[in-house]
Amino acid sequence: MKEKIRSFVSAMGVDDVGFAAVKDYNSPKSPELESIFPGARSLVVMAFAELDNCESENMQIAFNGRMETMEFMRSCNYKLTRFLNREFKAKAMSVPPSYPLEMSYQTKGSVGDVSLRHAAVAAGLGSFGRHNLVIHPELGSRVLFTAVITDMELSSGNPVEKLCTDCNACIEECPSNALAAEGKTHVGRCLKTSQPYGIGANIEFWTKFADSHPEKQKEMVSDVHFWRLYQAGFVGFQYFCFNCIKTCPIGRE
Repeated sequence: MKEKIRSFVSAMGVDDVGFAAVKDYNSPKSPELESIFPGARSLVVMAFAELDNCESENMQIAFNGRMETMEFMRSCNYKLTRFLNREFKAKAMSVPPSYPLEMSYQTKGSVGDVSLRHAAVAAGLGSFGRHNLVIHPELGSRVLFTAVITDMELSSGNPVEKLCTDCNACIEECPSNALAAEGKTHVGRCLKTSQPYGIGANIEFWTKFADSHPEKQKEMVSDVHFWRLYQAGFVGFQYFCFNCIKTCPIGRE
């Protein structure tokens, strides 16, 4: 079964694929997989290389690379889910590569219903680095993951030994000092820099707008900040920082 799945995934142009038994998946902050998919037994996890767009100082170009990768990831998720249905008569549910996710004051939009990082580690596709992202043996930190949950019995891949060299490049290059505490990412600091036009910025803008006089309101809707908030409202979470990904030397020649 695994080889058939590997061949199918490879034919789609995906960079790598791994398998994780549900019992080996452990994400402290995410809900139990059984609550999402009763009868779930395994995850098929796919790895996708981040495009070189992440190196661009032009954030429109940088973020477009992420958007195009996610579009490809979603397509592969759907195709793999249908393949498992047809080929093995299995039940399968796709996991979003990013949004939608639970948006609440408690989670701050930062906790996935399925942690793709923990799924990737359980599937033997990498190990955690100092930046709390997963480092792939070949792709390094420039990798994104997605997954399909299934009721098929698939054993987990072999664990990957620590790949991070503790060079601290990610810490030194983090503009928000979000990685100061080892093993923890300060979500508030990270989001303020990486997603400056998210829900926090929206709430702040409209609260200020409601309390302003008409002339000030005219100024506010003419400001570039409003235009960027508007764009973020229909393209989704906009990433304006890729430093922890692009500065990591692992996997780069």
